[in-house]
Amino acid sequence: MKRSYYQNTVDKFLEEETNSIFGQLAKNHQHDLEDQQKNAWFKQIDFLKSWLKDIQGNIYFEFSIPRMGKRVDNILIANNFIFVIEFKIGDNLYTKDAEYQTIDYCLDLQNFHEGSHDKTIIPVLVATKADNVTNDIQSAICLDNCILCNAGNFESTLKNILAAQTAKQSINVFDWENSAYRPTPTIIEAAKALYKGHNVQEISRSDSGAINLSRTATAINKIIEHTKTNKRKSICFLTGIPGAGKTLAGLNIANERLKADESEHSVFLSGNGPLVDVLREALTRDSVETAKANGEKLTRTKAEREAKAFIQNIHHFRDDNLKTGKAPIEKVVVFDEAQRAWQKEQVSKFMKTKKGIDDFEMSEPDYLISVMNRHKDWCTIVCLIGGGQEINTGEAGVSEWIKSLKQKYPNWNVYYSDKILSEKTTYLNDEELLTWLQTNGNKETDLHLAVSLRSFRSEKVALFIQYILENESEKAKAIFTSFKDNYPIILTRNLIDAKNWLKQKAKGTERIGVIASSGGRRLRANGIDVKNEIEPANWFLNDKDDVRSSYYLEETATEFDIQGLEIDFTCVAWDINLYYDNGWNFQNFKGSKWQNVNQDSAKNYLLNSYRVLLTRARQGMIIFVPNVDNTDATRPKEFYDKTFEYFKQCGLTTI
Repeated sequence: MKRSYYQNTVDKFLEEETNSIFGQLAKNHQHDLEDQQKNAWFKQIDFLKSWLKDIQGNIYFEFSIPRMGKRVDNILIANNFIFVIEFKIGDNLYTKDAEYQTIDYCLDLQNFHEGSHDKTIIPVLVATKADNVTNDIQSAICLDNCILCNAGNFESTLKNILAAQTAKQSINVFDWENSAYRPTPTIIEAAKALYKGHNVQEISRSDSGAINLSRTATAINKIIEHTKTNKRKSICFLTGIPGAGKTLAGLNIANERLKADESEHSVFLSGNGPLVDVLREALTRDSVETAKANGEKLTRTKAEREAKAFIQNIHHFRDDNLKTGKAPIEKVVVFDEAQRAWQKEQVSKFMKTKKGIDDFEMSEPDYLISVMNRHKDWCTIVCLIGGGQEINTGEAGVSEWIKSLKQKYPNWNVYYSDKILSEKTTYLNDEELLTWLQTNGNKETDLHLAVSLRSFRSEKVALFIQYILENESEKAKAIFTSFKDNYPIILTRNLIDAKNWLKQKAKGTERIGVIASSGGRRLRANGIDVKNEIEPANWFLNDKDDVRSSYYLEETATEFDIQGLEIDFTCVAWDINLYYDNGWNFQNFKGSKWQNVNQDSAKNYLLNSYRVLLTRARQGMIIFVPNVDNTDATRPKEFYDKTFEYFKQCGLTTI
């Protein structure tokens, strides 16, 4: 599959008429072609025809990077080097944003394009009217910075690199062009790409090591079509390990159903407020920026309204349907993190105190099914279920959904993965409900996502974290040995060292941040105040020069802010609300002292909150355990030290 608008050998490119090259670029361009883009292409063609006369290789225009929803201006393969070239026609400055963009393209190829994994990739930023600068070639090869060129020195700079440097590996151009692109986007990148029209096959892995997301989409679409044709009502339970792509699968289903039939009015619902805020804001900003780049007019208000129609807060959906007994407009509803829906007691308390409804006797799953059951003909609910992800008091888990179906909606068609049966402690541990599900449900293997896509450098991270939290240090150590070179996890007692490690690891716009448990109240002594609420959209989306962004390492995200989202490198700050002493011990800080947590459900929530924190990093993390003395009674040295030593037993090395 051709991933560029135009590609050729350099020799044939030099021989071909400029108008012919332009014609192929214009033919493959999917948007209205503005004068600015036309002029940029003509100038790029002219520049490259002038600069590449004595160079052998292959040239590519507008090379697609679906994960980022963008295209690289040019890629040049010469002497086994891959030059990623970004043009800024007429610019007289090398901006940081342009440098980051160029490096990001290189990182995408290095990480996700199979033919580029071990090759020498060099980012080149061409600001045609900028001044000459001295370039650090070795640093550029390491992707720490760009080669900076202008119209006058591009050719000499390129020839100097080709003459002085030797590439790491040889490149077979045919194999490179036809090698697989297996991206694992962040959920923010995925949402933007899907919203722009990319399909899930373009932006997700499809190798044999992972259950293909497209297979899951096919299975759910088949269920929806069967439900629609036979005028039935159905519910699907899609399970998966942390980072396996459940939210991506859900967004894809909602997006695909909108394309299949607008009258279905599919919607993606989540009770995760920060996730909803971040995704909506990301879609809004991206829509406005894309429209501007394409010379189109789109107001922020309109973009925001469209994003809100696609992604809604589940509690707003609930409240809207309290006002009427009519069926909702949506026929296909995707509930993200459905295991976090509220139990009856929690809903009743909320309805009484917040809505003035005294006799509300339904759990959230019960009520949400009842709303969709108002449809006279057909509807489908897709529940995305994460095992071990309940982090709030009153969250129901899978059992409340199954109980409601068993007691009130036995005529619904129920579809589930076999993991709900085989991993009872993770998903459903009620034997009576399990028996009912086996008897009345339909087992679908493709409704489970078994491999982490978040940690693309290692698929074993989730299991490693599970062993840590299950007090299995030897198993944890053994599995960590198998992936530590690809996915570093480091231990430290010094917060400054932790922050420096993050800054050294990240390249381009790879995102870094400090995260901690909402119960880690004594981290405040280290300047980490978990009670100081962040604005998630700013923390996750804003640039490096914004003090509110995660990059600044000043504001701390908790499990509630980051659940369902991810960043590249994290510092997990550890407090003794969960500390190790011959097993995990649980505490809650109230007033001026710690209190033991005795309720099993509260212990579960606390353990799960750290599970969330430990599975948010895509490429690596550093765990910071404060180094204290015994001068502060709320920070007993023994508890911090024993926790630190336990992590060392699990194989982690220190800095």
